[in-house]
Amino acid sequence: MTSVIFVCLGNICRSPLAEGVARRLADERGVRLRIDSAGTGDWHVGEPPCEHSVRVARAHGIDISGLRARRVTPQDLERFDLVIALDAKNYNDLKRMGARTLEKLGAYGHGGEDVPDPYFFPGYEGFEKVFAMVEACVTELFDTDFGPA
Repeated sequence: MTSVIFVCLGNICRSPLAEGVARRLADERGVRLRIDSAGTGDWHVGEPPCEHSVRVARAHGIDISGLRARRVTPQDLERFDLVIALDAKNYNDLKRMGARTLEKLGAYGHGGEDVPDPYFFPGYEGFEKVFAMVEACVTELFDTDFGPA
């Protein structure tokens, strides 16, 4: 496998966090991998990740401030070896779009559980919880598909 894309709804919270964690792990482990993120919706195209996502990533040594939201395309589903959905709705949307190599991020260490949208948690605390889940799942993904550190 040489490429992975993480997909959530708007590409401003969860999937940029997953992309940032994956980039850090690839760098730390010396894994050559094309990593990207996108959203199933187009509401935030061109916008940076939300302030809380940037803040929580930075608190964990990851800079996602330069990322910009984009919508997933049919070409992405052909171009990436693995498409990772952050929740069941994203999974179903991607499946309808024709994604062939599709997994839910929560399948890696969280029994298939959805990675919840942090906007449904009160305040910044929800972003910390979501970051912890994303980090654990992306680490398990790397351990499973790219070998442990």
